[in-house]
Parts: sequence; C-alpha cells; structure tokens
Amino acid sequence: MDKKRCGWVGADSPVMLEYHDREWGVPIHDDVKHFEFLVLEGAQAGLSWSVVLNKREGYRRAFSEFDPNKVARYTEKRVQKLLFVGGQPKVNRWKIMKQVPATSAESDSFSKDLKQRGFSFVGPTVIYAHMQAVGMVNDHLVDCFRYREVAKLVSNPSKPDMRKLEMRSERASRAQE
Repeated sequence: MDKKRCGWVGADSPVMLEYHDREWGVPIHDDVKHFEFLVLEGAQAGLSWSVVLNKREGYRRAFSEFDPNKVARYTEKRVQKLLFVGGQPKVNRWKIMKQVPATSAESDSFSKDLKQRGFSFVGPTVIYAHMQAVGMVNDHLVDCFRYREVAKLVSNPSKPDMRKLEMRSERASRAQE
C-alpha cells in the first residue's frame, strides 16, 4: 500500500520522494544546512524543485559546502533575530494544498531583515519556502504520513546547543572588530 504524501510530491521522481520523506519540514538547527536550503530556495525561482535537487551537489561545490561563515558573519543579535519562531517550529494543520500559504508575517520579516543585510533574491515567498524546508513551519498536509512524524520531532526536539551559537557569535563579533 502506498503512503499518502503531500500533493506537490511527484511519485515518479525518486529524488522528490526521498526529499519529501526524509528532509522537507524536519527542524534544522545547523547553520550550514540553513544556508544550504536558503541558497537552494533562491535557486528555485523559475525552476522546478526537482531540478534544484538534481543540481544540489553543484550548488554545494559552488558555495563552499554551504559554509555560511564564508558568506557572512552573524552576531548574537542576528541569531536571536532569526529565532522569531521562538525556537519552536510552527505546526500548521492544512487539509488541502490550497490552504498552504506562499508567505507569512514571519517570512515577510525574515526577508526584510536579510535584504537589509545585503542579501538579494530573498523575497517573502522564497523565505517561506525556506521556512517549510528547514522545519520552521510544519506544512505537511494532515493526511500525509510525514505530518505526524514531523510533529513528533517538534514536540520532542533535541534543543540546539546554545553555547555553540554563543561561541560562534563571539568569534564573528571579534572578526568584525
């Protein structure tokens, strides 16, 4: 028996099935992974997501293994500003694809902040897609088998190591001086 999945998943694409079933919507607390998804979401404009996933390794090479420290340095204030979801993903309860929004107040704010810091191609729609991909919101449809699995991760998260974030922030602040 086939598992019920979100409507955007193409059953004929192994890379899309793998992505949906293992990655999409899973909360991420790793800067490198966040940067990877941000780059990939930006690349998606005008392309299908399956094309982007098929080119993922090329993006990884082009962006130095998605090491955000080579692209920008964040202060503790910046890290705190990005935690607008309070460190807890937002769990939505969409029943049909038409209910899933393209943007939110949070993606608008996140986008505006990134643009003020010199990022480009990070509009609210790209940022909302990023938030979905990295588990800042759980937008799996409620009848998708991954909805409950991801919701369990949210209710029992392994908290990010805040000391590592603080140390990273301190190094970035020293480097800016």
